[in-house]
Amino acid sequence: MKRVSISNINNGDQLVEDVKTELGGTLFNKGITLGHREVEILKAFLIRNVVVGAEQKEDDQQNEKEERKIINTDLMYAYEELASFIKKVFLNATLDKLPLLEIRTNLESVISLIDQYDILTFDPPVSDLKDYCIQKCIKVSMTAYLIAKWIHLPQKDWVQVALAGLLHDIGNTKVDSEILQKAGKLSSEELKEVRRHTIYGYNMLKEVTGINDGVKLAALQHHERCDGSGYPLGSDKNQIHLYAKIVAVADVFHAMTSSRNYKEKSSPFVVLEEIQEQSFGKLEPSIVHTFIKKMTEFQSGNIVKLNNNMIGEIVFYDQNNPTRPWVNVGGEIINLDQERHLYIEEFLKKQI
Repeated sequence: MKRVSISNINNGDQLVEDVKTELGGTLFNKGITLGHREVEILKAFLIRNVVVGAEQKEDDQQNEKEERKIINTDLMYAYEELASFIKKVFLNATLDKLPLLEIRTNLESVISLIDQYDILTFDPPVSDLKDYCIQKCIKVSMTAYLIAKWIHLPQKDWVQVALAGLLHDIGNTKVDSEILQKAGKLSSEELKEVRRHTIYGYNMLKEVTGINDGVKLAALQHHERCDGSGYPLGSDKNQIHLYAKIVAVADVFHAMTSSRNYKEKSSPFVVLEEIQEQSFGKLEPSIVHTFIKKMTEFQSGNIVKLNNNMIGEIVFYDQNNPTRPWVNVGGEIINLDQERHLYIEEFLKKQI
């Protein structure tokens, strides 16, 4: 055991004492292994030295790394299995043959690991537009499942809502792929064709047994809006099925936080603010409120990176401004509600 300056930390050194910030929050707990990322965070908080033990043996380091990643690996494996299966289903989608039992079985393998799913940080790599469409459907499915739980729907609805999320864009399989992959602005006719995916999807699902009306209507209505400004029918909030309202919130979030060939992904916290704005007339307010509340249940001690690359610690969370807490950056408190040009880009560490 020895106290070393930050500049003398070796990759693989293990903390044997907690590291505290100037305000008394725990930056790192004893027992963690220090690497480049941890050292950068220590420097950002002006920590001069830490107490470390002997460098771990290579086998110990590997075992610890495997333990840290096993949860993510389990979820990722099930996720990739589902993505591979759904890709085949979508490529061969027909009106009279949808392998619903196999779809549900694969989906439930992912759902069984839902406690390992972090909506804000789960971001598998995407190789092309087809993969983007499939992966967005799966993420919408998992997020919709959680929303169904959070708003206290009966448990019998949870998997059905997840199926609604998984199948909401199945109608895109009937849209010309050249239109879907077009990088530039769509013509009015192309836009009309893209919007028909809602009708195509409903027609593909309406005679399928084993799914309820909510799943079928989610395919039709996930682009409808409460003020009647959506499509394809301009339905208002009293005509839109609850499943479709749930899927709409999840769909907007994942569409805006994913990279595509014509746009970069947006910060999830910027997207949450956009979703909050859309709750005034377009998205169901009660669902949006619950979703944002769950997404922003910050604790003092969370380490975040801002959009100017500064690293800080959340020290105060205002429920009236859930996406804009106060952040301590090197001893300076930044109120993100007042500094509107700044926002949280990503979490670096969540306090347990």
